[in-house]
Amino acid sequence: MNLKSVISISLGSSSRDAVTEENFDGEVIRIERRGTDGDKEKARKLFAAYDGKVDAIGLGGTDLYIFAGGKRYTFRESAKLIENVKKSPVLDGSGLKNSLERIVIANLEKNGIINFYGKKVLLVCGVDRFGMAEALTEAGAQVTFGDLIFGLGINLPIRSLKVLAWIASIVAPVITKMPVSWFYPVGKEQTKRLERYPEYFHDNAIIAGDFHFIRKFMPEQMTGKTIITNTVTKEDRELLKKAGVHCLITTTPNFNGRSFGTNVLEAALVALAGRSCSLDAEEYEKLLEKHNIQPGIEYFSVKGSV
Repeated sequence: MNLKSVISISLGSSSRDAVTEENFDGEVIRIERRGTDGDKEKARKLFAAYDGKVDAIGLGGTDLYIFAGGKRYTFRESAKLIENVKKSPVLDGSGLKNSLERIVIANLEKNGIINFYGKKVLLVCGVDRFGMAEALTEAGAQVTFGDLIFGLGINLPIRSLKVLAWIASIVAPVITKMPVSWFYPVGKEQTKRLERYPEYFHDNAIIAGDFHFIRKFMPEQMTGKTIITNTVTKEDRELLKKAGVHCLITTTPNFNGRSFGTNVLEAALVALAGRSCSLDAEEYEKLLEKHNIQPGIEYFSVKGSV
């Protein structure tokens, strides 16, 4: 049996660390997630230490790239973390999101799980998940993008994909030069709660996107809501159950009781393909189909809002 290994090195909390071995049609991959509690120097050293010793490395707790206006922007801080990595491919999940999350939205509708037409959806950060944003819009959902609300603390909802792309094209060149911690929870901030603008959670039937944003800013009660996200641990599931969430859909599959970030799954797929760099959307789609990689769907209550 062929054993491969990937590691996700994250700026996130070490309390969310996990190790598992997963079998992909006879190919076993050891998957490890290591958080550095926001310590960038520790992360830099870990990236260098694992370079060439694993088949692929995931970059977690931050993004390396965001896409806006047809352009790709690189986070300066993230690029510095991996500047000494020369052998192992580093994946931040952005390459996979564009294909995986489109497929998930399409299949949820195709399989009769959710009819998105006319549904009110809060996508907490659309720039981070532009593929999901486009898929939800194409499915006829009424989407509110919370990029300014939850990323910058500005109570200004975005309700148009064109407006989101326009704002992103203006903001992206600026924020990619700033510390990620200014607009995204890293380290121990990922475990803290700060209810922010709860009306957007209450007014939408479906809450989608980055779970760290959802967890940090969600209200105590979200009765009947459906959550579409990933990077969810057993403890997170208990939090959502307690809040009254109806259904949890994770775009990445459950491995050993939790779903990992897209950076982990992307690293695993690149390792399975035996490649030294990110794949294109068609290649990811073929691998997802070949290995029958499905989203996780879990119902916490009998009745919900979808």
